[in-house]
Amino acid sequence: MSATAGQAQSERGLADRLGFKPGQVVQEFLFDDDVDEELRASIAERTGEELVDEDYDGVVDAALLWWRSDEEDDLTDVLVDVLGAVEGGGIILVLTPKPGREGHVSPSEVSEAASTAGLSQTSAVSAGPNWSGSRLVAPKVQR
Repeated sequence: MSATAGQAQSERGLADRLGFKPGQVVQEFLFDDDVDEELRASIAERTGEELVDEDYDGVVDAALLWWRSDEEDDLTDVLVDVLGAVEGGGIILVLTPKPGREGHVSPSEVSEAASTAGLSQTSAVSAGPNWSGSRLVAPKVQR
């Protein structure tokens, strides 16, 4: 197996481990030029759908939120807004720069905002060389 084929398999595995499924519509929030393009491509490949942007007004199966410490909004408020777009049982993946990277956000800040927004963190993952991810879901009582 070539290095490129191995890398592609690894990326598909990451999208799989993050919980993305074929046919899902995934909406992206706070996209900027620092996002992980390989992660985005792997999610699009796994779902078979292009990621939709913040202007999409339909219901989605999952959301990617690229969150940095210099964002002007409150993370809890943004999570509540994102949750409104995600269909019951869908996931929200909060992506933050890893420690030592510009815009790093502590995991405790994400956890606290998630809890306040009524979400539960199901896992934390390395989502590429520069990003960490927190997988959030609405508690079953709200679904």
